[in-house]
Amino acid sequence: MKLAKLNGKAEIFHTIQGEGKSIGRPSIFIRTSLCNLHCSWCDTDYTWNWTGTPFRHDKDVEPGYEKYAKAEYIAELSVTEIAAELEQINCRNVVLTGGEPLLQQAELAELMLLLRRANSNYRFEVETNGTIIPTNAFDSLVSQYNVSPKLSNSNNSTKLREKPEVYNFFAGNTRAVFKFVVSDTGDLEEVLTLVSRYDIKPGNVYLMPEGTSPERLKEKQQWLIEACKKYNFNYTDRLHIHIYGNKRGV
Repeated sequence: MKLAKLNGKAEIFHTIQGEGKSIGRPSIFIRTSLCNLHCSWCDTDYTWNWTGTPFRHDKDVEPGYEKYAKAEYIAELSVTEIAAELEQINCRNVVLTGGEPLLQQAELAELMLLLRRANSNYRFEVETNGTIIPTNAFDSLVSQYNVSPKLSNSNNSTKLREKPEVYNFFAGNTRAVFKFVVSDTGDLEEVLTLVSRYDIKPGNVYLMPEGTSPERLKEKQQWLIEACKKYNFNYTDRLHIHIYGNKRGV
């Protein structure tokens, strides 16, 4: 399985869930590598922004920023190696994130099944961009989908980021919630359009301010909370940013 690499090792870490429905819950994160989108503000661009690719990123203007050498940022582990590492951690809520984890469904389904056979208390959350439909085998093992559809501010084309059949799948799935990253009122209008178009229940919608520092999050907090009150959406912060800052592996 292809995982993101951090400090020379696969990016697997024990922390708390910082966003969405399970915010504050102790969790083990497994960060897969590879993604089928290329969001210009992505904070995990080391999972897809490879040397030689044409994708633009907001950090391009920062001195010293360079695209990533693919071979240096991918750790390849077997399912049994990953399971052995997780079994040493006293936590049974596992968050499969990325990148885009649904690009490696067969391997992740094998991992989830192996862990569940060892301990039936394992619970699995999947963080996905909502462009790929899960297979039946994968879906049968998932406890919660945290669907984070991308808006036009991501600089992905509509054709890439909005797949009607996938929206319909998750909108009708009782284990799925939708988390939208919102920066301004234009983003909110997009969210309202998508919620209406795909008949997404307001109680399953979470609005999260865009930002990688407590200061930037706070700038958007008040008006976004008012929007949640108006439309009966949920507000979610980025708790890990407030606790650890914009760091990897925490």
